Amino acid sequence: MSNTNNIPFLDLVTPHVELEAELMAAVQSALRTGYFIGGPAVKKFEDSFAAYCESKHCVGVGSGTDALRLTYLGLGIGSGDVVVTVPHTFIATTESISNTGARVQFIDIDEATYNLSPLKLRQYLETRCRIDRDTKITTCRATGERVKAVVPVHIYGQMADMDAIMEIAEEYGLLVIEDAAQAHGAKYFSAKQNRWLTAGSIGVAGCFSFYPGKNLGACGEAGAVTTEDEELAARIRMYRDHGQRQKYYHDVEGYNGRLDAMQAGMLSVKLERMPQWTELRQKAACRYNELLADSGVVVPFEPTWSKAVYHLYVVRSKDRDGLMKYLGAQGIGTGIHYPIPLHLQVAYKGHFYSAGDFPVAEAVAGEIVSLPMFPQLTEEQQVRVAAAVRAFSQLEVTR
Repeated sequence: MSNTNNIPFLDLVTPHVELEAELMAAVQSALRTGYFIGGPAVKKFEDSFAAYCESKHCVGVGSGTDALRLTYLGLGIGSGDVVVTVPHTFIATTESISNTGARVQFIDIDEATYNLSPLKLRQYLETRCRIDRDTKITTCRATGERVKAVVPVHIYGQMADMDAIMEIAEEYGLLVIEDAAQAHGAKYFSAKQNRWLTAGSIGVAGCFSFYPGKNLGACGEAGAVTTEDEELAARIRMYRDHGQRQKYYHDVEGYNGRLDAMQAGMLSVKLERMPQWTELRQKAACRYNELLADSGVVVPFEPTWSKAVYHLYVVRSKDRDGLMKYLGAQGIGTGIHYPIPLHLQVAYKGHFYSAGDFPVAEAVAGEIVSLPMFPQLTEEQQVRVAAAVRAFSQLEVTR
């Protein structure tokens, strides 16, 4: 099969060719004004993305990892604190916690949505923690460390069950930070508020990545934090710029976590296309669901309270490796997000986790495979992908 007939897992070329003139205009603006760090391009994007997320404030930063790390720092999270999150995510979620000196504690995921399980979160807090009901300070029974925050990850563009998580967090005095790195524009229907809410507008802050492969991707590294809290936004702006509120006047030791003006300009161009691109992803997901019905794989589950944006279209197969090999032979690109849960990674060996500690995350990690998903994916390509999946399933049946 020739390369021209291959179906890529992700197409980063076509949208950039289509937008090349507008993207180059954003680059030229920086070249001709001399604004390379900060300036009007960054301010324009921050304002536009805040509005897109239905949030008061947006702070552009250097990456999604910076967004998380600077948010944790801005909230005063550090040594002696525990932050709980899921083992089924990219390591940026947790390494940014460890970078502050805080300790990571994992909570297993919901098998249907692959997001943090509110049931498992409550079980952890009830059995392994104690709370002072007067102060609403929750501490870990084993270490005495304060459990400071919970980080739900809107994995693959699917929202976590935020009403349930926010209710538990309120009861136990926890901050809620949304890891929305894969969920630009995703929606959650809050029964409590009787309205749809946008990812990044529910917790104390939402952290976004604009890595090139994301639904809203930069042409390099970039990220952002959204928040309703003006004071938190101000602290994150200070931390991203070497701890200075005013040039050469440093209130704290910070970092170089600023957003480049060229990236901000190009993100503004792409942000205008996001509603269209999101709709195309959602239509492609619906088409996959129909084409893959009774195909031998488990398709994504989308609760009634979620409007997922399908950063990834992830299915489950009992023979994941065999399926990937078969699709690869047909010229169809695939991926695994993510093959090893974080608690079993070598990086967390010193945390004394073992196989079996988080059985749902471990089971999911052994079966998931990401199929081609991008706005320009055609119906013809999807038909080919589904036909190949079905053909593999038939081979498995006859073996």
